[in-house]
Amino acid sequence: MKRKSGEKTGDKLPFKITAIMCCSAFIFSLILFLSGAVLLSFPGRAGAVPPPVTADAAVLMDARTGQIFYDKNGLQRREPASLTKIMTAIIALEYGRLNDVVTVSRSAAAVGMGSVLDLRAGEKITLENLLKAALIMSANDSTVAIAEHVAGSEEDFIRMMNAKALVLGALHTRFANTNGYHDPRHYSCARDLAVITRYALQNPLFNRMVRTRETTISFCDSNRKETIFNTNRLLREGSYPGIDGVKTGSTPRAGNCLIVSATRGDRRLIAVVLHSASRYRDAVTLLDYGFNEVQRVALCAEGEEVARLPVSNGLAGTVPVVVADALQVDLTRDQLSRVQREVRMVPSLAAPVRAGQRVGEVIFRLKDEELGRAALVTARDVPKKGLFARWRKGTRANAPMAGKLFANDPAQRGSHYAG
Repeated sequence: MKRKSGEKTGDKLPFKITAIMCCSAFIFSLILFLSGAVLLSFPGRAGAVPPPVTADAAVLMDARTGQIFYDKNGLQRREPASLTKIMTAIIALEYGRLNDVVTVSRSAAAVGMGSVLDLRAGEKITLENLLKAALIMSANDSTVAIAEHVAGSEEDFIRMMNAKALVLGALHTRFANTNGYHDPRHYSCARDLAVITRYALQNPLFNRMVRTRETTISFCDSNRKETIFNTNRLLREGSYPGIDGVKTGSTPRAGNCLIVSATRGDRRLIAVVLHSASRYRDAVTLLDYGFNEVQRVALCAEGEEVARLPVSNGLAGTVPVVVADALQVDLTRDQLSRVQREVRMVPSLAAPVRAGQRVGEVIFRLKDEELGRAALVTARDVPKKGLFARWRKGTRANAPMAGKLFANDPAQRGSHYAG
């Protein structure tokens, strides 16, 4: 991509300026940094084209900030299959006690479709072991036992799941069961699943379980033990550097789905792929894209001059406006060229002006998503003019008018000629 020429404003990169009129009760429009909301694009060096994936929907998210680096049909309604169990685990961890002993009900023991732990009615097992079975081997029967123990019934537990989804901002998600079986009222989207997973990964117990490759499940009232293995092949085989979670999912309607996380240095990424022809390859493609293309970008530097504001009745006619604090974000090189900057400032100031006086803000966006904002402040003091300076200015302003009055006075003209 070729660089576009434009006005420089203190950044290392040139900006292309587009003026947009924007007004509010306290923030007035600045045009070309003096009277409008100014959008500036960051022409960056050419980056890699976002990678193609076979999944019908996919998202790549930063686990720390929630920043989206890749989005393919991210809001498209999809069936989440066993990725549902991430929310099941969230509710169980927040409302249950891991050392609780759960008595398996007949309804939980009756679940036999897909992956199951083969629970038997009347068996006793800890909530922690049920959670391990749900997250590691994707046991469908264990989620029903979890729900009944934590909430009293699976229906009440599902209501808790849906309420939590709303609290997290997963507005395109609705749960109708605890394990991901097909139901027309059971759906989500790639973005919501990334949001839910990001939240879940903040829980150390969840983190520990989803990175477990294999473990042994023990029952409380018998010698029964079951060794279970993680269904996530990337994790189980350790075939991707830094892989540390999280969950697989598959049904005939949902197709092959996968959410993975990987950490390198101080960066952790979450990749979501739904209805994929090659879910592990798609996940690796997204993770590689994130680790190779994402870079730390300084959107603005502390003390960077953005504009000059006019000052009335001051010893100086203008005052520099600078950024109060630096702002850095992680972006792919492809995204860098599409960042927009909006500057909002008051149109003018009246002396006296104090250094550090807030006069506006600068907002950075990528499409409709806000990346961050920084306050704009005055760089120096501008004292108010003294009484003599104001009198002198007023005298100069009135001098031309006095001359005109003198010229039009006949008596004054007569005395002039008589002299």
